[in-house]
Amino acid sequence: MPRPLSIVLVEPDADRAAEVGDALRAAGEFELHLIHDTNRLARQIQALNPDVVLIDLENPSRDTLEELTLASGALERPVAMFVDRAGEGLSAAAIEAGVSAYVVDGMQPNRLKPILDAAIARFALFQRMRTELAETKRALEERKVIDRAKGMIMKARGINEEQAYALMRKTAMNKNQRMADVAQSLVTAAELLS
Repeated sequence: MPRPLSIVLVEPDADRAAEVGDALRAAGEFELHLIHDTNRLARQIQALNPDVVLIDLENPSRDTLEELTLASGALERPVAMFVDRAGEGLSAAAIEAGVSAYVVDGMQPNRLKPILDAAIARFALFQRMRTELAETKRALEERKVIDRAKGMIMKARGINEEQAYALMRKTAMNKNQRMADVAQSLVTAAELLS
């Protein structure tokens, strides 16, 4: 059986926190941690290491928004922010800072579960996109190194591109290494010798 979702609720108002806690308990099984004092917020959230962070503020300033978002680890976990009023450009700043859901008109307990689900799904989507982007960048860098090493082999041995590639592939198989690693070794050695 999977463990319950761990949620940190940043809510300065104790009555409001109790109301949200009741709504979460009614929506499913969650492990809820309350943070009333936003001083040292980053440490508090880091110590709890939750799966999700919910932040409820009346009317945050841009500085408060940035501080809370950085403290909540928006790139590490889904963050849903609930505000009573939207300031100029705050929603765009929140999304840019990594907030998964930015809801104006406050946290309404009956809407909490669907918003929580949407924030988790959106976060998962962006995590996959970040992973794919990192893998694509890595593959592109490896391709550049392989092409550079191939060019060096072609020039040094006076062979064509296909023969240089075959030589690199054979070397990689013989050494039980990846082509990119063989190419990087060649490029590094050439840099040392020049």
